[in-house]
Amino acid sequence: MKAIVIEPNKDLVWKDVENPVLKAGEVMVEIHAAAVNRADLMQREGCYPPPPGCPEWPGLEIAGVIYELSPEAEQESNWKIGDEVCALLGGGGYAEFAAVHHSMLMPIPKGLSMIEAAALPEAFATAYLNLFIEGGAKAGDTFLMHAGASGLASVVIPMAKAFGLRVITSVLSDEIAESIAHLPADVVVNTSKQSMAEVLKQEEEAGHPLNLAIDCLGSEKVGECFPYVAYGCRWIMIATLAGDISPVNMRTMYVKNIRLIGSTLRSKPQTTKAQILANLVKDIWPKVESGEVRPTIYRVMPITEAEAAHDLLQKGQSVGKVVLTVK
Repeated sequence: MKAIVIEPNKDLVWKDVENPVLKAGEVMVEIHAAAVNRADLMQREGCYPPPPGCPEWPGLEIAGVIYELSPEAEQESNWKIGDEVCALLGGGGYAEFAAVHHSMLMPIPKGLSMIEAAALPEAFATAYLNLFIEGGAKAGDTFLMHAGASGLASVVIPMAKAFGLRVITSVLSDEIAESIAHLPADVVVNTSKQSMAEVLKQEEEAGHPLNLAIDCLGSEKVGECFPYVAYGCRWIMIATLAGDISPVNMRTMYVKNIRLIGSTLRSKPQTTKAQILANLVKDIWPKVESGEVRPTIYRVMPITEAEAAHDLLQKGQSVGKVVLTVK
């Protein structure tokens, strides 16, 4: 089969590789589409390696058709050859086929295309993990999702609104703010003009102190915001795209009982991921099928243009998800 291989010079090349071999409990999926994530860019740079046993090529979420099942998968699951599925992978999605444990598969929600379905597993699982498991989100909470034009935000914001949260998000320009007008955020902060700490202070004074944040930016801005969050606020760090270091007033943390939480989905045990996916199908898929929660697809490109797709994310040009078509 063919896959996108990261060359020593970091070029992405569509080339022949060995076919996957099914392990116990695994299913072979013929891939039709694979979504692009920032984790793929980090892997390409050599700072986010795939878990042991995963293929070398990137790709964390796919949609396709079941091509083959191991005997154990046939016995332990209800999947069958020909089923259309989307899947969460530890890696290896930029390819024609992927071997994945049956517990990492989900049915494609009714009414969605393969392209839309490929944008679900990683983004929706990350959203669910951090909103409800790490963050304990509940109706009435005030919630901050940084980087409102990101693929993750395109999922997290409508998911949070569907469960009754008040949502604040950040962008870098008025143009980007206009591009995410379809997302139902309550407050959009242009951080090139406004201070997020000042906005959170205003929210606190208006009776909406921040209960929960999912932060992919980091930088010194984190510590600046802490004085204006609610007692018991959960601030979840999932990446530090704007900087790794922030001064934090530790007294503010203990006085306000703030929880600063580091979180990554990829490193979670398979059993944890499987439970998250089961929860998605039960709790979130009905909202996807009703149209309450849908991914925003920014661009669809052939797998052979993976390098150009990465450039869109690297340069911050994408608003929503970029999806690569394989078949």
